[in-house]
This record gives sequence, C-alpha cells and structure tokens, in this order.
Amino acid sequence: MTLEKGKQTITSAERVDLTRDFATLPLHEGTAAGETVWFVITDVSDAALATELGVNHSPKLSNISRGCPACAQTVTSEDPVLGKAPVEFEGAPDFSPERTFVPGPTGFPPQSFSVGAIGRANYSPFVRVEGTGVVYNAPIVATGDGPFDVTTHSNTHDRTLAIDTEEMTTDHLFIRGFANGEPILYLSFESSDAFTAVGERSTFVPALTDSPFQNGGGETDSARASIFTFVNAKTGLEEDSPQGAAAGEGRNQGLTHAIVSGFPGVDAAVENPEVLEAFQRGADISNIFDVFPTNARASDRREYSPLWDLQIGVYSDAAVARGMNGLKTDANTVRRLADRRLVTSPGGQPLGSGNVLINCPALGFLESPPEGPRIAVPGVQP
Repeated sequence: MTLEKGKQTITSAERVDLTRDFATLPLHEGTAAGETVWFVITDVSDAALATELGVNHSPKLSNISRGCPACAQTVTSEDPVLGKAPVEFEGAPDFSPERTFVPGPTGFPPQSFSVGAIGRANYSPFVRVEGTGVVYNAPIVATGDGPFDVTTHSNTHDRTLAIDTEEMTTDHLFIRGFANGEPILYLSFESSDAFTAVGERSTFVPALTDSPFQNGGGETDSARASIFTFVNAKTGLEEDSPQGAAAGEGRNQGLTHAIVSGFPGVDAAVENPEVLEAFQRGADISNIFDVFPTNARASDRREYSPLWDLQIGVYSDAAVARGMNGLKTDANTVRRLADRRLVTSPGGQPLGSGNVLINCPALGFLESPPEGPRIAVPGVQP
C-alpha cells in the first residue's frame, strides 16, 4: 500500500510505502575530500525552489548560521541550484561505526549505546551553494562507490534500506508521528545528541547544538521549531492495518515505548523484517510536531523547520496515576498539560528545550492535512 501523492509534502518522493515504511527519494551524487557521497534534498529556504524541486519550504532555514557558522556548510557547484550539477561538500558523515543499543532493566534509560554514524569535520546537512544565500536540507545518506551495505550500514545511513545509483533513488525508513491532532509521516537524518542519534537511527552531528536558538519555536529569527516527546508515556503497538499505525487503539509513543517495542538493538534492514513490521505498527518514538507545512495560517507554515528543538516531557506522578500518559497527538495539548505542571522537563523543571536538535523533515500525512493553529500558552516556553 502506498501513500497518495496528494498527501505527500515532499512531492519529489517517487513512492511512500506504507507496508514497509519507507520513502523512495531522488538521489544526488557529490564528492567530499575526494570521496563519492550520495545525498537527498528535503527542504529549502526559498519558496520557488521548494516548488521546483518538490520539497518542503522552510524560510526559518535562512537563520541557520546566525551565531553558528558550523551549522551550515558551503558547497561548490557549477549550477546555483543544488543537485543540478556535480557538488563538492566541505564534509561528510562517517558511517563506519557500529551502532549498538542495550536497553536498561525497564527499557529507558539504556544500559549502554554507541552511535552508528558521526559527522566528520565541517559536515552539516544544511548547505548553501557558494555565491547564493539559499539554504537546503541535503543530508548525505551514503559514501563511496559501492557496494552499499544496507544491512549493517557500514557505509550508509542507519535508515537507508536501498540505494540504486543507476535509477538514482534511495529508500529511506520514515517515522510515524503526529501534528495538530493528525497522524503524519516524517524522515530522520541527524541529531546533535548521541543518545538521540542512536534512538532515531540517525547521524550524530554535535555542531548542530549551537543552532539558533533554544526555545526558538514561534520565533521568526530562530532556525528551530518545537517537537515533543515523552520519557514515561505508556507503551504498546497499534493493531495491524493496511495503512499502518495512525492513532488507533493500543498506539503509544515516547522513549520508553520505542525501546520496549522497537527492537532498538537490531539494524533496520529488509533482512530484519521484524523491525520494519514493528515500525509499521508504531514502534518508533512518534514525536509530535508543533507545526506542519500544510497548516492553514501562513504564520504557522513559516514556522515549519526540519531542525526540531526537542522538548522532552515527563508526566507527573499524578498524571501517571490518573492514566493521563497515553497517546498525545497535538502540541497544544502538551502545552496545556505543561501549564498545569502535569508534564515537565526531566528533573521537574518547566517544560522547555533540552537543546537536543533533530533533523526530521516532514514527508506527508496519513488522513487529513494538519491545519493547526499553533496556540501559545503564556508562561510555557515551547
């Protein structure tokens, strides 16, 4: 079963497979320090280019280098539009480390973990073509000239399920999440935090920590938007359905849920169908986007950024006792709970940025388009 084109926000995706939870994306070739690299394009700061390339428009990306030169790299190309001509990157990821994850006695926190990919010097997924001011989200998903390891991912991204350098496509495992009360699909490529990178099966890029700026959700001069997860939400998977998990009975979310339900120590690969089947039933972290590219208000659409400022929520003992730690699908609901101190940051602090950044572009929506609106709550930061 596939997602209809009209429900994709990345319209350049050739296929969004709802049975094995992957998107087939156009693949582009480049080089970095003499090595061949392979990348995708998911977002851009320019509206006209977003339409031309079939990717998300994110004006907030134009702020990415404010106070953080390392948060974007400058690439060289004979064409000012990324991907139209050969590209030379300043840096690339190292995919060779072995990703490991050993759950703790109750799942979270883990007993041990190690990242499966790390950005080398000068690597950022956010790039400008030299001589232009446009910022693209262009994560590198593989390095070298093949053969490509899409099982243990020694030269590919940990969510890469297939690469075809003749057809110039790559299959990338997506995540099922939520925005404005609606089930959505999104991609995951990088994180500034090692644990989050392992949990998200993404590339560790610590330089993104300094991107502008903490609690920048709702601020036009920030590169970040707000995204929400939970430490101690309920766990469990949705029953099987042709389109996969949405917001049905049994569905849950969060860090403990993903560790307990999502085979965190097993590589995501076609050869490991139990992992893909679990994700199709909602085993991933299933974060909540604050905004989405389909929002009705222009101000909310302009708020969208693939660079998400993670708000890590902890339900209070009272909330857990009352069974309030079930599935949440709307950031406005989370803000209202935070206002009542039923959800806090770890340690009992008011809910706010954990200064953990994740590069998670919107991919599409399963049912109705998320329309918003984003509703700020006085005294609640995100």
